[in-house]
Amino acid sequence: MTMSDTEKGGFIAKAIGPKRRWRQYQARVRELPPNYRTAVEAIERYMMHFVPTDGDSDASRFEDLAGRFEQAAADGTPIREIVGEDPAKFVEAFVQSYTEGGHVPARARKQLGDAIKRAAGDDTEKDHKTA
Repeated sequence: MTMSDTEKGGFIAKAIGPKRRWRQYQARVRELPPNYRTAVEAIERYMMHFVPTDGDSDASRFEDLAGRFEQAAADGTPIREIVGEDPAKFVEAFVQSYTEGGHVPARARKQLGDAIKRAAGDDTEKDHKTA
C-alpha cells in the first residue's frame, strides 16, 4: 500500500514543519536587540516547563512570543512594560491558551526573574546602597 500525495504532504509537514518553524523562530529571536533577546530566551526556557497541546500550538506560542517582542522592540516598549513586575505570571498567562499545564520548579521562577531583571536593566545595586 502506498501513500497518496496528500498523505505524503501531511506526513512531511508533521516531520519537518515544526523543525522549520523552530529554526525560523530562532532566527527571528537572534535579530532582536540584545536585551529583548535575553528576555525572550529567559521566557523560552521558562515556557519549556509547560506541556503543549500539540506541535502547532507549541510552535505558535513561540512565534507569538517572538512577534510580541519584535513589535515591542520596534516601538521602543520597555521590557517591564511587556512582562510586568512578575515575569512568571506573565508567562503563565501567556501560555494558558497554548498548553494543558505544567509544573514549574521554584528555581526556574527565580532564574526567570533574575534574567528579566538583567534584560530590563533593573539596577539591584542601587537598592542596597545608602545615600
